Amino acid sequence: MSKTLERYHKSSYGPIEAHQSPNNAQNNYQEYLKLKARVEVLQQSQRHLLGEDLGNLGPKELDQLETVLDTSLKQIRLKQTQHMFEQLSGLQQKEKNLMEVNRALRSKLEETNAAIQETWQQGERNMPYRPVQPAQPEAFFEPLGRNSTAQIQYE
Repeated sequence: MSKTLERYHKSSYGPIEAHQSPNNAQNNYQEYLKLKARVEVLQQSQRHLLGEDLGNLGPKELDQLETVLDTSLKQIRLKQTQHMFEQLSGLQQKEKNLMEVNRALRSKLEETNAAIQETWQQGERNMPYRPVQPAQPEAFFEPLGRNSTAQIQYE
């Protein structure tokens, strides 16, 4: 079984033999020329789309190029508009969430303020009213006598 698998692997994935037929080499060269021509056409088309080498184009090719560019521009604008709508939707959802959080915080603040107000009102009811008497400044300070002098010595 393993020998069969080895032979299959060698025949399917083995190195390309140097003994290729001239017909096969000719086919490969023809394929190469086709691919090379295709690359050149694509590069020329890319230059045209970028606005380069437009001088040798006729009216029909210019109209086709204009149609391609218009279609591309419409697709770009459509994608951009979709992206902006998605961003707008996301921002509206964020706004809604922030409004809910704000509402909850405002409710909590009102509850806290009501509790503080109630505590103050209960405290005022429980404390007897005692008028505050004005302070007597004369009792706290003794006037200096006429003969008393402050002695300051410097060394």
